[in-house]
Amino acid sequence: MKTLRYGFWAIVGLCLIIVGLGNRAEVTVQAMPTPFADFLQISPNVSLPLFIVIFLSVGAGLLIGFLWEWVREFRIRSDARAKTREVNALRREVADLRAKTGSTDKGDDVLALLDAPAR
Repeated sequence: MKTLRYGFWAIVGLCLIIVGLGNRAEVTVQAMPTPFADFLQISPNVSLPLFIVIFLSVGAGLLIGFLWEWVREFRIRSDARAKTREVNALRREVADLRAKTGSTDKGDDVLALLDAPAR
């Protein structure tokens, strides 16, 4: 299984190297449109190789996607925490009831409660 994983990452790395070598030309990345930059009299332009722009774009897309998914799953994680607290409370309650009835049998809890003396 490790060999498959290393092989997969080797192929991904080779593809990234090929994309990088094929896109070495310099491009100018502008932070804002030219008329707006002229109006504000600032020109935030950066010249980078195209493969860096591609990799940064893919990285930013992944980061935005992960953040979006984390926010979307907040309700699910909240429900899971509530259910975990409920399960722990019920386990404590069952342990208390076993202690009160003196039952050490790990069998049927309902029968143990029915056989317990009335209060």
